Amino acid sequence: MGNKIRAAIVGTGAIAEVGHLPALRAEADRVDVVAAVDVDQQRVTDFADRADIPGRYTSLSALLDREQPDLVHICTPPALHAEQASACLAAGAWVLLEKPPCLSLAEFDRIQAAERAGGPYASVVFQHRFGSGARHFADLLAAGELGRPLVAQCVTAWYRDHAYFDVPWRGRWETEGGGPTMGHGIHQMDLMLALLGEWTEVRAMAGRLDRDVRTEDVSTALVRFANGAMASVVNSLLSPRQESYLRFDLTDATVELTHLYGHSNDSWRYTPAPHVTDTDRIAAWRTPAANVSSSHTAQLPHLLDAMARGVRPPVSGVQARMTLELVTAIYRSAFTGEPVHRDQLGPDDPFYHRLHGDTPGWAGD
Repeated sequence: MGNKIRAAIVGTGAIAEVGHLPALRAEADRVDVVAAVDVDQQRVTDFADRADIPGRYTSLSALLDREQPDLVHICTPPALHAEQASACLAAGAWVLLEKPPCLSLAEFDRIQAAERAGGPYASVVFQHRFGSGARHFADLLAAGELGRPLVAQCVTAWYRDHAYFDVPWRGRWETEGGGPTMGHGIHQMDLMLALLGEWTEVRAMAGRLDRDVRTEDVSTALVRFANGAMASVVNSLLSPRQESYLRFDLTDATVELTHLYGHSNDSWRYTPAPHVTDTDRIAAWRTPAANVSSSHTAQLPHLLDAMARGVRPPVSGVQARMTLELVTAIYRSAFTGEPVHRDQLGPDDPFYHRLHGDTPGWAGD
Protein backbone atom coordinates (compact mmCIF):
# COMPACT_ATOMS: atom_id res chain seq x y z
CA MET A 1 0.00 0.00 0.00
CA GLY A 2 2.02 3.26 0.05
CA ASN A 3 2.43 5.61 2.93
CA LYS A 4 -1.26 6.40 3.12
CA ILE A 5 -4.28 4.16 2.70
CA ARG A 6 -6.47 5.15 -0.25
CA ALA A 7 -10.10 4.92 0.89
CA ALA A 8 -13.40 5.19 -0.97
CA ILE A 9 -17.01 5.48 0.16
CA VAL A 10 -19.83 3.62 -1.58
CA GLY A 11 -23.25 5.11 -0.89
CA THR A 12 -23.49 8.75 0.20
CA GLY A 13 -26.52 8.70 2.49
CA ALA A 14 -26.80 9.68 6.14
CA ILE A 15 -24.63 6.95 7.65
CA ALA A 16 -21.75 7.84 5.33
CA GLU A 17 -21.99 11.47 6.41
CA VAL A 18 -22.46 11.08 10.16
CA GLY A 19 -20.57 7.82 10.78
CA HIS A 20 -17.93 7.00 8.21
CA LEU A 21 -16.67 10.44 7.22
CA PRO A 22 -15.88 11.57 10.80
CA ALA A 23 -14.03 8.27 11.36
CA LEU A 24 -11.96 8.74 8.23
CA ARG A 25 -11.20 12.36 9.05
CA ALA A 26 -9.99 11.32 12.49
CA GLU A 27 -7.44 9.06 10.75
CA ALA A 28 -6.32 11.65 8.18
CA ASP A 29 -2.68 11.06 9.09
CA ARG A 30 -2.86 7.58 7.56
CA VAL A 31 -5.90 7.66 5.23
CA ASP A 32 -6.79 9.70 2.15
CA VAL A 33 -10.41 9.58 1.00
CA VAL A 34 -9.92 9.55 -2.75
CA ALA A 35 -13.39 8.82 -4.15
CA ALA A 36 -17.09 8.31 -3.51
CA VAL A 37 -19.76 6.56 -5.53
CA ASP A 38 -23.54 6.81 -5.63
CA VAL A 39 -26.07 5.92 -8.32
CA ASP A 40 -27.36 9.51 -8.11
CA GLN A 41 -24.88 11.84 -9.82
CA GLN A 42 -26.10 14.97 -8.07
CA ARG A 43 -26.03 13.32 -4.67
CA VAL A 44 -22.47 12.05 -5.02
CA THR A 45 -21.36 15.44 -6.38
CA ASP A 46 -22.91 17.30 -3.45
CA PHE A 47 -21.48 14.81 -0.95
CA ALA A 48 -17.99 14.96 -2.46
CA ASP A 49 -18.11 18.76 -2.58
CA ARG A 50 -19.00 18.95 1.13
CA ALA A 51 -16.31 16.42 2.06
CA ASP A 52 -13.65 17.67 -0.39
CA ILE A 53 -13.37 14.25 -2.06
CA PRO A 54 -11.81 14.42 -5.55
CA GLY A 55 -13.22 11.30 -7.23
CA ARG A 56 -16.97 11.13 -7.97
CA TYR A 57 -18.53 8.06 -9.58
CA THR A 58 -21.90 6.52 -10.30
CA SER A 59 -20.39 3.07 -10.92
CA LEU A 60 -18.54 0.96 -8.36
CA SER A 61 -16.71 -0.97 -11.05
CA ALA A 62 -15.43 2.29 -12.56
CA LEU A 63 -14.25 3.48 -9.16
CA LEU A 64 -12.42 0.22 -8.46
CA ASP A 65 -10.80 0.21 -11.87
CA ARG A 66 -9.65 3.83 -11.92
CA GLU A 67 -8.90 4.57 -8.27
CA GLN A 68 -7.68 1.13 -7.09
CA PRO A 69 -8.53 1.91 -3.45
CA ASP A 70 -6.98 0.01 -0.55
CA LEU A 71 -10.13 0.31 1.60
CA VAL A 72 -13.79 0.69 0.69
CA HIS A 73 -16.51 1.75 3.12
CA ILE A 74 -19.83 0.28 1.96
CA CYS A 75 -22.80 2.39 3.13
CA THR A 76 -25.50 1.22 0.73
CA PRO A 77 -28.78 -0.61 1.54
CA PRO A 78 -28.22 -4.20 2.74
CA ALA A 79 -29.42 -5.91 -0.44
CA LEU A 80 -26.37 -4.54 -2.28
CA HIS A 81 -23.74 -5.52 0.26
CA ALA A 82 -22.83 -9.05 -0.82
CA GLU A 83 -22.28 -8.13 -4.45
CA GLN A 84 -20.43 -4.90 -3.69
CA ALA A 85 -18.23 -6.34 -0.94
CA SER A 86 -17.30 -9.32 -3.11
CA ALA A 87 -16.38 -7.01 -5.98
CA CYS A 88 -14.20 -4.85 -3.74
CA LEU A 89 -12.41 -7.86 -2.26
CA ALA A 90 -11.84 -9.32 -5.71
CA ALA A 91 -10.26 -6.01 -6.71
CA GLY A 92 -7.87 -6.23 -3.77
CA ALA A 93 -9.59 -3.69 -1.51
CA TRP A 94 -10.30 -4.28 2.17
CA VAL A 95 -13.92 -3.58 3.15
CA LEU A 96 -15.68 -1.92 6.07
CA LEU A 97 -19.26 -3.02 5.69
CA GLU A 98 -22.13 -1.12 7.28
CA LYS A 99 -24.58 -3.24 9.26
CA PRO A 100 -26.47 -5.40 8.64
CA PRO A 101 -23.65 -7.02 6.69
CA CYS A 102 -25.88 -8.77 4.13
CA LEU A 103 -29.24 -10.52 3.79
CA SER A 104 -28.33 -14.05 4.85
CA LEU A 105 -25.67 -16.48 5.99
CA ALA A 106 -25.39 -17.62 2.37
CA GLU A 107 -24.47 -14.08 1.33
CA PHE A 108 -22.04 -13.75 4.23
CA ASP A 109 -20.28 -16.91 3.16
CA ARG A 110 -20.09 -15.52 -0.37
CA ILE A 111 -18.29 -12.47 1.01
CA GLN A 112 -15.92 -14.63 3.03
CA ALA A 113 -15.13 -16.72 -0.03
CA ALA A 114 -13.82 -13.57 -1.74
CA GLU A 115 -11.33 -12.87 1.06
CA ARG A 116 -7.70 -13.96 0.80
CA ALA A 117 -5.22 -15.02 3.46
CA GLY A 118 -3.33 -11.95 4.60
CA GLY A 119 -6.02 -9.68 3.14
CA PRO A 120 -8.10 -8.21 1.85
CA TYR A 121 -10.76 -8.95 4.49
CA ALA A 122 -14.25 -7.59 5.10
CA SER A 123 -15.07 -6.21 8.56
CA VAL A 124 -18.56 -5.25 9.76
CA VAL A 125 -19.49 -2.02 11.55
CA PHE A 126 -20.36 -3.22 15.05
CA GLN A 127 -18.97 -0.15 16.79
CA HIS A 128 -20.42 -0.79 20.25
CA ARG A 129 -17.63 -3.32 20.87
CA PHE A 130 -15.05 -0.54 20.68
CA GLY A 131 -16.22 1.96 23.26
CA SER A 132 -13.86 2.05 26.23
CA GLY A 133 -16.64 1.04 28.61
CA ALA A 134 -17.27 -2.16 26.66
CA ARG A 135 -13.58 -2.97 26.33
CA HIS A 136 -13.06 -2.36 30.06
CA PHE A 137 -15.94 -4.68 30.94
CA ALA A 138 -14.58 -7.31 28.55
CA ASP A 139 -11.17 -7.12 30.25
CA LEU A 140 -12.78 -7.51 33.68
CA LEU A 141 -14.73 -10.53 32.46
CA ALA A 142 -11.65 -12.15 30.96
CA ALA A 143 -9.74 -11.64 34.21
CA GLY A 144 -12.54 -13.15 36.31
CA GLU A 145 -12.85 -9.90 38.28
CA LEU A 146 -16.65 -9.95 38.24
CA GLY A 147 -17.20 -13.64 38.78
CA ARG A 148 -19.14 -15.93 36.49
CA PRO A 149 -21.83 -14.58 34.12
CA LEU A 150 -25.26 -16.02 34.88
CA VAL A 151 -28.14 -13.95 33.49
CA ALA A 152 -28.37 -11.22 30.84
CA GLN A 153 -30.94 -8.89 29.31
CA CYS A 154 -30.52 -7.36 25.87
CA VAL A 155 -33.13 -4.76 24.96
CA THR A 156 -33.38 -2.63 21.83
CA ALA A 157 -36.57 -0.66 22.45
CA TRP A 158 -36.68 1.88 19.63
CA TYR A 159 -39.44 3.80 17.86
CA ARG A 160 -39.91 4.16 14.13
CA ASP A 161 -43.17 5.75 13.01
CA HIS A 162 -45.23 4.71 10.02
CA ALA A 163 -43.60 7.30 7.74
CA TYR A 164 -40.18 5.73 8.37
CA PHE A 165 -41.28 2.73 6.32
CA ASP A 166 -42.31 4.84 3.33
CA VAL A 167 -38.71 4.46 2.11
CA PRO A 168 -39.19 1.68 -0.48
CA TRP A 169 -36.46 -0.67 0.72
CA ARG A 170 -37.42 -0.61 4.40
CA GLY A 171 -39.49 -3.30 6.03
CA ARG A 172 -39.00 -5.77 3.17
CA TRP A 173 -37.14 -9.05 3.24
CA GLU A 174 -35.72 -8.72 -0.25
CA THR A 175 -34.08 -5.34 0.40
CA GLU A 176 -33.56 -4.93 4.17
CA GLY A 177 -33.24 -8.60 5.08
CA GLY A 178 -35.43 -8.34 8.18
CA GLY A 179 -36.99 -5.99 10.69
CA PRO A 180 -35.63 -4.77 14.05
CA THR A 181 -33.99 -8.13 14.74
CA MET A 182 -31.78 -7.70 11.69
CA GLY A 183 -31.47 -3.97 11.22
CA HIS A 184 -31.63 -2.44 14.70
CA GLY A 185 -31.20 -4.88 17.58
CA ILE A 186 -28.22 -6.47 15.84
CA HIS A 187 -25.94 -3.85 17.47
CA GLN A 188 -26.96 -4.73 21.02
CA MET A 189 -26.92 -8.45 20.30
CA ASP A 190 -23.44 -8.21 18.80
CA LEU A 191 -22.15 -6.51 21.95
CA MET A 192 -23.83 -9.15 24.10
CA LEU A 193 -22.08 -11.87 22.10
CA ALA A 194 -18.75 -10.05 22.25
CA LEU A 195 -19.03 -10.15 26.04
CA LEU A 196 -20.67 -13.52 26.70
CA GLY A 197 -19.19 -15.56 23.86
CA GLU A 198 -20.66 -18.43 21.87
CA TRP A 199 -24.40 -19.03 21.96
CA THR A 200 -25.79 -22.55 21.75
CA GLU A 201 -29.60 -22.43 21.76
CA VAL A 202 -32.37 -19.96 20.87
CA ARG A 203 -36.14 -19.95 21.46
CA ALA A 204 -37.99 -16.99 19.97
CA MET A 205 -41.21 -15.26 18.90
CA ALA A 206 -41.80 -12.52 16.32
CA GLY A 207 -44.75 -10.33 15.45
CA ARG A 208 -46.03 -7.85 12.92
CA LEU A 209 -48.07 -5.87 15.40
CA ASP A 210 -48.52 -2.33 14.13
CA ARG A 211 -46.36 -1.20 11.21
CA ASP A 212 -47.14 -1.82 7.54
CA VAL A 213 -44.14 -4.05 6.88
CA ARG A 214 -43.43 -7.45 5.34
CA THR A 215 -40.89 -8.26 8.05
CA GLU A 216 -41.50 -8.26 11.80
CA ASP A 217 -41.74 -5.08 13.87
CA VAL A 218 -40.94 -6.85 17.15
CA SER A 219 -39.18 -10.02 18.30
CA THR A 220 -38.32 -11.63 21.61
CA ALA A 221 -35.92 -14.46 22.32
CA LEU A 222 -34.31 -16.59 25.00
CA VAL A 223 -30.66 -17.43 24.40
CA ARG A 224 -28.43 -20.02 26.10
CA PHE A 225 -24.64 -19.59 25.98
CA ALA A 226 -21.85 -22.15 25.97
CA ASN A 227 -20.71 -20.87 29.38
CA GLY A 228 -24.15 -21.68 30.82
CA ALA A 229 -25.45 -18.10 31.00
CA MET A 230 -28.95 -17.33 29.76
CA ALA A 231 -30.29 -14.11 28.22
CA SER A 232 -33.59 -12.56 27.26
CA VAL A 233 -33.62 -10.42 24.12
CA VAL A 234 -36.17 -7.83 22.92
CA ASN A 235 -36.01 -6.08 19.55
CA SER A 236 -38.75 -3.49 19.01
CA LEU A 237 -39.53 -0.54 16.76
CA LEU A 238 -42.77 0.17 18.64
CA SER A 239 -41.40 1.71 21.85
CA PRO A 240 -42.16 5.45 22.35
CA ARG A 241 -39.61 5.78 25.17
CA GLN A 242 -36.54 4.65 23.34
CA GLU A 243 -33.73 2.82 25.09
CA SER A 244 -30.85 0.47 24.41
CA TYR A 245 -30.17 -1.60 27.50
CA LEU A 246 -27.84 -4.44 28.42
CA ARG A 247 -27.72 -6.04 31.84
CA PHE A 248 -25.35 -8.74 33.02
CA ASP A 249 -25.83 -10.45 36.36
CA LEU A 250 -22.65 -12.19 37.50
CA THR A 251 -21.76 -13.93 40.72
CA ASP A 252 -19.99 -10.83 42.03
CA ALA A 253 -21.80 -7.92 40.36
CA THR A 254 -24.56 -6.60 38.18
CA VAL A 255 -23.30 -4.56 35.22
CA GLU A 256 -25.71 -2.36 33.23
CA LEU A 257 -25.36 -0.35 30.05
CA THR A 258 -28.09 2.19 29.26
CA HIS A 259 -27.91 4.39 26.18
CA LEU A 260 -29.61 4.84 22.82
CA TYR A 261 -27.33 4.92 19.77
CA GLY A 262 -23.89 5.06 21.39
CA HIS A 263 -22.30 4.69 24.82
CA SER A 264 -19.56 6.33 26.87
CA ASN A 265 -18.10 5.35 30.23
CA ASP A 266 -20.93 7.19 31.99
CA SER A 267 -23.44 4.85 30.33
CA TRP A 268 -22.20 1.90 32.45
CA ARG A 269 -23.19 1.07 36.01
CA TYR A 270 -21.56 -1.51 38.32
CA THR A 271 -23.44 -2.81 41.37
CA PRO A 272 -21.45 -5.15 43.61
CA ALA A 273 -23.02 -8.26 45.07
CA PRO A 274 -23.66 -8.02 48.84
CA HIS A 275 -20.66 -10.24 49.61
CA VAL A 276 -18.22 -7.98 47.70
CA THR A 277 -16.98 -5.30 50.11
CA ASP A 278 -13.48 -4.48 48.86
CA THR A 279 -13.80 -0.78 47.98
CA ASP A 280 -10.57 -0.68 45.96
CA ARG A 281 -11.77 -3.60 43.85
CA ILE A 282 -15.15 -1.97 43.25
CA ALA A 283 -13.51 1.36 42.37
CA ALA A 284 -11.36 -0.39 39.76
CA TRP A 285 -14.49 -1.76 38.11
CA ARG A 286 -15.86 1.74 37.67
CA THR A 287 -12.75 3.47 36.35
CA PRO A 288 -11.71 2.57 32.79
CA ALA A 289 -8.32 3.93 31.77
CA ALA A 290 -9.81 5.97 28.90
CA ASN A 291 -13.16 7.40 27.85
CA VAL A 292 -13.83 6.51 24.22
CA SER A 293 -17.41 6.62 23.01
CA SER A 294 -18.64 3.75 20.86
CA SER A 295 -18.60 4.95 17.27
CA HIS A 296 -17.26 4.35 13.79
CA THR A 297 -14.36 6.54 14.89
CA ALA A 298 -13.57 4.12 17.72
CA GLN A 299 -13.68 1.06 15.44
CA LEU A 300 -11.79 2.25 12.35
CA PRO A 301 -8.28 2.37 13.92
CA HIS A 302 -8.49 -1.35 14.68
CA LEU A 303 -9.20 -2.10 11.03
CA LEU A 304 -6.35 0.14 9.88
CA ASP A 305 -3.97 -1.55 12.32
CA ALA A 306 -4.98 -4.96 10.93
CA MET A 307 -4.38 -3.72 7.38
CA ALA A 308 -0.90 -2.57 8.33
CA ARG A 309 -0.11 -6.01 9.75
CA GLY A 310 -1.90 -8.02 7.06
CA VAL A 311 -4.08 -9.85 9.60
CA ARG A 312 -7.80 -10.47 9.96
CA PRO A 313 -9.47 -7.42 11.56
CA PRO A 314 -11.89 -7.49 14.48
CA VAL A 315 -15.56 -8.19 13.70
CA SER A 316 -14.87 -10.16 10.55
CA GLY A 317 -15.01 -13.85 9.76
CA VAL A 318 -16.25 -16.04 12.61
CA GLN A 319 -16.81 -13.05 14.96
CA ALA A 320 -19.20 -11.30 12.60
CA ARG A 321 -20.81 -14.52 11.40
CA MET A 322 -21.80 -15.55 14.94
CA THR A 323 -23.94 -12.42 15.26
CA LEU A 324 -25.68 -13.11 11.95
CA GLU A 325 -26.16 -16.72 13.06
CA LEU A 326 -27.98 -15.49 16.17
CA VAL A 327 -30.22 -13.26 14.06
CA THR A 328 -30.97 -16.19 11.76
CA ALA A 329 -31.72 -18.46 14.69
CA ILE A 330 -34.21 -15.96 16.15
CA TYR A 331 -36.15 -15.89 12.87
CA ARG A 332 -35.98 -19.66 12.48
CA SER A 333 -37.23 -20.32 15.99
CA ALA A 334 -39.92 -17.63 15.78
CA PHE A 335 -41.31 -18.92 12.48
CA THR A 336 -41.05 -22.65 13.20
CA GLY A 337 -41.94 -22.56 16.89
CA GLU A 338 -38.93 -24.77 17.63
CA PRO A 339 -35.65 -24.25 19.50
CA VAL A 340 -32.61 -23.69 17.27
CA HIS A 341 -29.00 -24.78 17.75
CA ARG A 342 -26.07 -23.35 15.80
CA ASP A 343 -25.34 -26.58 13.94
CA GLN A 344 -28.77 -26.45 12.31
CA LEU A 345 -28.01 -23.33 10.27
CA GLY A 346 -26.32 -24.93 7.29
CA PRO A 347 -26.86 -24.73 3.52
CA ASP A 348 -29.62 -27.36 3.66
CA ASP A 349 -31.74 -25.06 5.83
CA PRO A 350 -33.97 -22.52 3.99
CA PHE A 351 -33.20 -19.94 6.69
CA TYR A 352 -29.53 -20.07 5.67
CA HIS A 353 -30.58 -18.58 2.33
CA ARG A 354 -33.48 -16.29 3.34
CA LEU A 355 -34.27 -15.08 6.83
CA HIS A 356 -37.99 -15.72 6.40
CA GLY A 357 -37.17 -19.33 5.52
CA ASP A 358 -40.01 -19.38 2.95
CA THR A 359 -42.44 -19.51 5.88
CA PRO A 360 -46.12 -19.12 4.87
CA GLY A 361 -47.55 -15.88 6.20
CA TRP A 362 -44.11 -14.25 6.25
CA ALA A 363 -42.53 -14.94 2.87
CA GLY A 364 -43.87 -13.39 -0.30
CA ASP A 365 -47.01 -11.83 1.14
